[in-house]
Amino acid sequence: MEQLIWLVPLLPFLGFVINGLGRNSLSKGLVGVIGSGVILASFIISLFIFFSLNGDAQKSHEVFLFDWISAGKLHIPLSFLVDPLSSIMLLIITGIGFLIHLYSTSYMHDDAGFGKFFSYLNLFVFFMLLLVLGSNYIVMFIGWEGVGLCSYLLIGFWYTNSAYASAAKKAFVMNRIGDLGFLLGVFLMFNFFGSVEFAKIFPQAANMLPGNNTIVLITILLFIGACGKSAQLPLFTWLPDAMAGPTPVSALIHAATMVTAGIYMIARSSVLFDLAPFTQNIIAIIGTATALIAAIIALTQTDIKKVLAYSTVSQLGYMFLGLGVGAYTGSFFHVLTHAFFKALLFLGAGSVIHAMHHEQDMRHMGGLRKKLPVTFLTMMIGTIAIAGLPPFSGFFSKDEILANAYEHNKVLWAIGLFTAFLTAFYMFRMMFLTFSGKYRGTHHAESHIHESPKAMTIPLIILAVLAAIGGAINIPHVFGGNAWLEHWLSPVVAQHELGLDHATEYALMGVSVLAALAATIYAYSKYVKGAHVPVADEAPRSALAKLSYHKFYLDEVYDFLITKPLDALSKFFYRILDSKFIDGIVNGLGWGTNEASKGIRLLQSGNVGFYIFMMVFGIIALLLYTFLYI
Repeated sequence: MEQLIWLVPLLPFLGFVINGLGRNSLSKGLVGVIGSGVILASFIISLFIFFSLNGDAQKSHEVFLFDWISAGKLHIPLSFLVDPLSSIMLLIITGIGFLIHLYSTSYMHDDAGFGKFFSYLNLFVFFMLLLVLGSNYIVMFIGWEGVGLCSYLLIGFWYTNSAYASAAKKAFVMNRIGDLGFLLGVFLMFNFFGSVEFAKIFPQAANMLPGNNTIVLITILLFIGACGKSAQLPLFTWLPDAMAGPTPVSALIHAATMVTAGIYMIARSSVLFDLAPFTQNIIAIIGTATALIAAIIALTQTDIKKVLAYSTVSQLGYMFLGLGVGAYTGSFFHVLTHAFFKALLFLGAGSVIHAMHHEQDMRHMGGLRKKLPVTFLTMMIGTIAIAGLPPFSGFFSKDEILANAYEHNKVLWAIGLFTAFLTAFYMFRMMFLTFSGKYRGTHHAESHIHESPKAMTIPLIILAVLAAIGGAINIPHVFGGNAWLEHWLSPVVAQHELGLDHATEYALMGVSVLAALAATIYAYSKYVKGAHVPVADEAPRSALAKLSYHKFYLDEVYDFLITKPLDALSKFFYRILDSKFIDGIVNGLGWGTNEASKGIRLLQSGNVGFYIFMMVFGIIALLLYTFLYI
């Protein structure tokens, strides 16, 4: 295993190099084979590592590659940590990554930047693997920054559209805000623990008492980093705009991998966060608020990818709620199931957009069920899963978070339950508007609608199966399961026993399922029976609907409170500090030198006698100085 682990990130990097250098010379078929093949090879190796680890009593191996940084007391090796947590992440990244690469061979086939796109995808997978394999926070941070860079490149892939380029820039800048918090947390960690390696930090922390002020500050700074990468309040507005990128980018980066990096980091650092109850409460509150606000915004969106984008933000909020109440395994379980059904839903949306010739407005869709049967069936499975209806995967992971929230704080549970109701409603609203009723587009467009090719539908079918049965990996004891994932992660992730009796668990699940069913029935009655279609942009709306449709005007608020004041301040500094003061000093030195030279140049008279006189005067002055002072 130790001899193979370095191949897992290396192969995608080789794919990036080959496709990047040969993007203009290699055929599209060869680019697709190389780009997808290296990810498949990494997945096969990851499977071997996972099964090797499963039969290993130690279940944790640090693979040293070489000494990277050594300065004073700071020693940072480039080494990988293979344990139950990282092995699961390897399977998610490479497995779902391969399906998305396969899907992209068809979806992006007619794009002029086909080779460049695959090189960027491969580079992203490389950095994501580096992030989850790093045995210390610095290697993790390199991967963390790398996926931020690749996100910028992929969101703004169609950079000739200025709006898309602006969306990429927005994602990059907002991620840098969070990354600063992460980096400051790592600096403080090194100052407090004397190391940045997990193997040295966590054993020290395990012997400490909760409530240490330094630990609280460290965890808050790490959480700020997670807020940026995993799109939590107030740093979530970049993710919906990131839908400007090609749909496979949305599936890979903003559903299955990159945005879950913050959850992975906190789960990895669960020993530290368990020592900071204050930080955990902040995480739970912000996660709940993010889940609720994003769900309300999703209720009125008409762009199919925007609905899924706000759904992602909301589900990430659920994961943070789980982290905040100590349900680290439950939160990570939701990472897994969310990767299945949200990647499926994004790729399904891409199949619809492909069939609709890049139309994304659901008001111009409808009646697509018979024309896109595979897309419809697979997306319906994903919708049922995310709605939390049994026995699909989302039911098990979402209810585990809600049960822990109920035990921790009844108010957080109630908000989470209401959010689950909203989730079921807006997801079935999306499905009914897209696939039910009559087609609302033009007759010419309708005549060209057809099911996507197999390279796109096969990944949909595989993901649909995973979304349906994925909950089996952590069936709770209340259903007679053995909670496999909980036992698998127990050596790495802090565990908290759920103190609810079986009757309470059944009651909580029943309430959750009833809420999801009620939302589904309401959506059906409104959008299928009532054939309701959302109003045009300029049509009147209720005050709450207007707030939801305009995303609570958060971008406008940020623009007013942050962007405009900073722009005004920068203009002030430019006019006063830069132009007058700094430029004044530089220009003044030049002016002074020029004016002084006008006088001094007169000494250069060309008279030999004057030069001899000055030379003799200088010699006498030197002699006097030597005699008097030395």
